[in-house]
Parts: sequence; C-alpha cells; structure tokens
Amino acid sequence: MSPLDLNLLARGGPMMWVLVLMAVIALVLFIERTFYLHRGQIRSTAFVNGIKNILAKRRIVEALTLCEETPGPVAAVVKAALIHAHDDEVRMRYAVQEAAVVELPALERRLGSIAAIAQVAPMVGLLGTVLGMATTFHAFMQGGQYATAQALSQGMWQALLAAAGSLVVAIPAHLSYHFLQGRVRALVRDVEWAGNEIMRYLLIDYRKAESSIETLPATGSVES
Repeated sequence: MSPLDLNLLARGGPMMWVLVLMAVIALVLFIERTFYLHRGQIRSTAFVNGIKNILAKRRIVEALTLCEETPGPVAAVVKAALIHAHDDEVRMRYAVQEAAVVELPALERRLGSIAAIAQVAPMVGLLGTVLGMATTFHAFMQGGQYATAQALSQGMWQALLAAAGSLVVAIPAHLSYHFLQGRVRALVRDVEWAGNEIMRYLLIDYRKAESSIETLPATGSVES
C-alpha cells in the first residue's frame, strides 16, 4: 500500500481502520467459502449415473467406496441411501434426510458473517461521517470568525472518506453473499435430486433386478 493510501486512511479517521478490518475478514471468508463450495460441487448427474452402473453389476461395496472418495454433500446423501439399500422406503428416506440435515448446514456456514459485514459497514461509515462532521464543527467553533478552510477540511475529509469506505466494503460484500447463496442453492438442488433419484433406483430397479436374479435358480430346477 502506497503512502498516499495510508494517508487517506489516516484522514478517514478511526472508523476507516474498522472498515479495513471488516474488508479483510469478508475477503478471507469469501475465499474460504468459494473453495469449499467449489470442492463440494460435482457433476451430480454423472455421479449418480455412475453409481447406477456400478449397482447394475451388483457391486454395492464399490459404490460405497466411490461415495467415500467423492467429496461433497451429494456423495454423502447417496452413501446414506446405499447403506440402507435393503431397508424399507421409510427407513431409507429417513436416512437420506438425516444425511442431508448434517451436510446442508455446513454449506451455509459463515455466510451470515459476510451478510452481517455487508449490513454493518454502512453504519460504521455513517458513524465515521458523524464523527467527521463533529470534528468540522469543533474546528469551526475553535476558530470562530477566523476558522480557516484547512482547519475545516480535516473533518470534511474524515466524513467523506468514511462514507466512501463503507460503500467500498458493503457493495462487494453484498455481491459476495448473493453469489455464495446462489452456489449453495445449486448444491441443495443437486442434493435433493440425487437423493430422490438414488432412492427411486434402489426401491424399483435395483430390487427388481435382485428379485429376478433370485428366481433364476428356482426356474431352472423346475424345468429340469
């Protein structure tokens, strides 16, 4: 940061340093959440289709291993359904919902902090503006009729820089929050679709294939 930037921060008063701290926290949270959500974002359609292909070959252990090796809530929900593949629909659905309840709150973690920074930053800037105006009036009262423009400009600089700094922090924070919220909603839709799709497959196609395989030896014995 150049000396000019530091000089502007100093002219903005104490609230400018509070805004700088808030900006750094918001940036760190945004980067951490972006990487976390990117890691959990997978091609859910391709993943579920791959699980179906593995189950069609009667390799449920391999399907569970693939779920464990795949990060993200989609894999966790599919794994919960596979563990209860031979249970009734109520138990399977309860297991899938329980896995979703565990996974989904982690997606929204720290988003509230970014939203809070976006909402509080303008208030901090307003406080800085009020302090700057108070400094201006104090300088005016101290100087009386001979108050110079230089003496009055210090408070005006503080008021204007605090207001501008608060908007510089609040606007990107708002955009970051809504961007991350969109990513979370996309993941939630993937989780809901994957859970319903794998349950439908296990309850209908997978069990139908199992029943047909179990009836093969009996059919052969009758024909012989």
